[in-house]
Amino acid sequence: MSTNIKTTAEELLQPIIDKEQLELVDIEYVKEGRDWFLRVYIDKVDGVTIDECEYVSKLLSDKLDEVDLIPGHYYLEVSSPGVERPLKTKEDFIKNINRNVYVTLYVHINGEKEYEGILKDFSDDIARIEYRFKAHKKEVDIPYDKIAKARLAVAL
Repeated sequence: MSTNIKTTAEELLQPIIDKEQLELVDIEYVKEGRDWFLRVYIDKVDGVTIDECEYVSKLLSDKLDEVDLIPGHYYLEVSSPGVERPLKTKEDFIKNINRNVYVTLYVHINGEKEYEGILKDFSDDIARIEYRFKAHKKEVDIPYDKIAKARLAVAL
């Protein structure tokens, strides 16, 4: 059910996103406590404004009401993904080369299941990350299909 709601919401949202020249970063349909939330994360090169989020929310809400997609009460939230935005696609990795990232893995690579550092390259489905190990800089090559989750990370 959740997958169908996300897929249909994305189909309803895509023309709005395209018209406004925005990027759809992610859609979540989750239950928290007793409440359901449909969360939509949008972005663009120079960031999205609150007004843009409100505009997309209004248009999407109207479309969702027309098709009566979600039974019962839920909350619709449209927002920016924030400074630690997720990296969901290969294109996200390519666009964020030379930025600080945090990656968790399905398997251990060099004895670790998580890395934080500078994304130095992404080619041939391999993410190369430069990270600090003790006082030294090291690099690790991580196959895309071994990445469980990835996001931008605020450098400390």
